[in-house]
Amino acid sequence: MFISLEGIDGSGKSTQARLLAEALRAGGREVVLTREPGGSPGAEEIRRLLVEGRSERWSPETELLLFTAARRDHVERTIRPALDRGAVVVTDRFADSSRVYQGVARADLRAMVDRLHDLAIGIEPQATILIDIDPALAQNRGRARGGPEDRYESLGLEFQQRLRAGFLALATEYPARIRVIDGNGTEGDVARRILAALA
Repeated sequence: MFISLEGIDGSGKSTQARLLAEALRAGGREVVLTREPGGSPGAEEIRRLLVEGRSERWSPETELLLFTAARRDHVERTIRPALDRGAVVVTDRFADSSRVYQGVARADLRAMVDRLHDLAIGIEPQATILIDIDPALAQNRGRARGGPEDRYESLGLEFQQRLRAGFLALATEYPARIRVIDGNGTEGDVARRILAALA
């Protein structure tokens, strides 16, 4: 089983990915918890290029190529080996992030995103959990979190609103795979909604 969690910056994906992995492990499954960009040594090196620095550091096209390179390494080194041995893979972000960030919010590159995905990646999660939350609330969470990985948060509220609209449109495009989960409430509330959706 391959499960991805998606959503805007500050929506709680990382926390919920961890809680989901813990719940699945408690049920006796082997779980590989991973993230994008990153999830393998090579992809983690590329991550630093993508999430740190000024917002204008890369053009959307260059950004997409870097994400695709990181994702390819992630799939080769982490995701496929885990799936091949029967583990559950839970990833904090996957290709849907590129479809929304570079495909809609940063630029109109959706056709390029899909072509690169077909050529270089060729795998989709069986289930995607989209955590939906008000961008203003998510932005406050991001500020409270702090740290150097703030390149996308620095693009502002309007950018986060475009992201949210893009993710919700994607959920309409792929209704069999993407489940929209209300991200409001406690961490436990959201975790229960996710487990119910996967059940």
